[in-house]
Amino acid sequence: MPILETAPAALLLWAAIGYLLGSIPFGMVLARVMGLGNLRNIGSGNIGATNVLRTGSKKAAALTLLLDGGKGAVAVLIARAMAGEDAAQLAGLMAFLGHCYPVWLKFKGGKGVATFLGLILALAWPVGIACCLTWLVTAAISRISSLSALVAACASAIWMFVLGYGSAVFLSLALATIVMWRHRENIERLRAGEEPKIGAK
Repeated sequence: MPILETAPAALLLWAAIGYLLGSIPFGMVLARVMGLGNLRNIGSGNIGATNVLRTGSKKAAALTLLLDGGKGAVAVLIARAMAGEDAAQLAGLMAFLGHCYPVWLKFKGGKGVATFLGLILALAWPVGIACCLTWLVTAAISRISSLSALVAACASAIWMFVLGYGSAVFLSLALATIVMWRHRENIERLRAGEEPKIGAK
């Protein structure tokens, strides 16, 4: 049983907790700690795992992927245990927004793919697995990380519906919309055939 009811005040609390968890810039922290430089001056300047990989450190990229996904999952799981499903969905959404628009980095964050996958896995693990497989299959075919992310995000609402998690369909649609907005420059490069392949610096 949830310890806290999902009253408006409680929802605001979990929104804040989710945002603060999501806004931790693990990519930048790891790059600094591991002596890889300032991510803002590397590749796309993004703080996510794909750009961390451009430093040449697969270890740092893998850790960034896990931690960025983990913060979304943790936000969902703690909120669900303490306050129920509404709070879990809100905390997940806010963790995602925290990653994309972190207060510590003047609201200039990452594109949210790992955090998106982490929170979806925590919300509905069958859907999360389906989205991860969608990403992997698209990446194997295209070798383009951004395209894989866009396809997985857009498919998430369909997977939610098909696998019986209808209550989270609107959340998935909202997340997919933000993912597309955050990837708008990538979409333009995809149209122009100029989007770099996975592993390119």
